[in-house]
Amino acid sequence: MCLLWIRYAPDADEPLIVAANRDEFHARPTAALARWDDADVLAGRDLSAAGTWMGVSARRRFAALTNVRLPHRMRPSARSRGALVADFLRADTAADVYADTLRATRAAYGGFNLLVWDGEALVYVGSEQDEPTRLSAGSYVLSNASLDTPWPKARALRSALDAGQFDDDAAFAALRDPRTAPDDALPDTGVGLPLERALSAVFIEGDTYGTRASTVLRVARDHARVEERSFGPSGVPTGVVRATLPHAV
Repeated sequence: MCLLWIRYAPDADEPLIVAANRDEFHARPTAALARWDDADVLAGRDLSAAGTWMGVSARRRFAALTNVRLPHRMRPSARSRGALVADFLRADTAADVYADTLRATRAAYGGFNLLVWDGEALVYVGSEQDEPTRLSAGSYVLSNASLDTPWPKARALRSALDAGQFDDDAAFAALRDPRTAPDDALPDTGVGLPLERALSAVFIEGDTYGTRASTVLRVARDHARVEERSFGPSGVPTGVVRATLPHAV
């Protein structure tokens, strides 16, 4: 997952609403959104490392992950970050406890941002942050820097989704925005100007790397509803999956 907007309203009928894009190399093997055979989890799956970037469980648990863009610190030996999401979704650990335990192990992973929700608390933990943060009601945006860092793509998605009542079709339209930011607005993350420019779009239409999936997730009191739209090289649509996961009583 490389861009995510979330509205957290713990007292509402839908405590969590999420709109997100997953950007990845098109050659990386991936399973589309589905109910997992080995756990009561609804999520896509990275078939290279068996983890995932975002998902929900029947026990009203949610987790989502983005990478932190730090190319000079990439390590082939690092653990798969997708395990952080999968492990939380399978666990019974409270969100704040799970986040706190990662302080001791976060160095084993590549740079990451992680949101975890246990039905009671929404917690943000990042590899570059000293302490986890328990989030209050509101909207947040997450890209490949720390929570609410105002990168152009993050500002664009927040501007589109923060105003008014959430609408699924409008959210998918906002997630499909291919416009790149002007050069003077780009961050400098060490990948070079041409790549910074390409990665600044909400929706990346690359031939080898780009937006693989757009997802809208709505978590209600008794169920979660998800729609995932998949894309191939150059942003060509390849499929749509819609699913509902009842919450266990």
